[in-house]
Amino acid sequence: MEFFCYHRDRPGSLALRHELLEQHWSYMDGYAAEMIARGPTLTRDRETPTGSVHILDLPDPTAARAFAFDEPGYQAGVYRDVMVRRWRNLLGRTMWDFPGGGTGGNRYLVLGLGGAGAADVAPPPEQGDLIAYGPLLSDDGTACLGTAALLRALDLATARAVLAEDRYADIEVHDWQFGGRPS
Repeated sequence: MEFFCYHRDRPGSLALRHELLEQHWSYMDGYAAEMIARGPTLTRDRETPTGSVHILDLPDPTAARAFAFDEPGYQAGVYRDVMVRRWRNLLGRTMWDFPGGGTGGNRYLVLGLGGAGAADVAPPPEQGDLIAYGPLLSDDGTACLGTAALLRALDLATARAVLAEDRYADIEVHDWQFGGRPS
């Protein structure tokens, strides 16, 4: 089962986040085989982290919640909230398989949340700039609660257009970058 986890930073927690960076990376190293995508969301100037995205293949919702809430930054109070949802990998690959590579161009997290029939259940026909894409689902996988996409796009408006406006109560767009230990 695949899961989408999004930890949103608590205001004023940047120093603590930096202090725990090695612990965070070490924790994530333990999930390397399960990782589909990962990386921080950022302020518009792409200088300061605002959250942390992880998409993983885990056995069940209990394991996904344990992953999200045992994370060292969560335990220490870095995050103000955490979203954990089942997710379906409609591209069938990891971010490391993205043909565009890990650098170059603007990268975004786009979340379509709530609304009637709240999911684009198929990726857009033009998939060249999609890094990860899939519906956010209930724990049992039967209800669509939204859509999460990681993509490379020219700008914020182009990134937002990957999801149909009329299918969601809200669409969030966050600057994002490939995560993990620097090589």
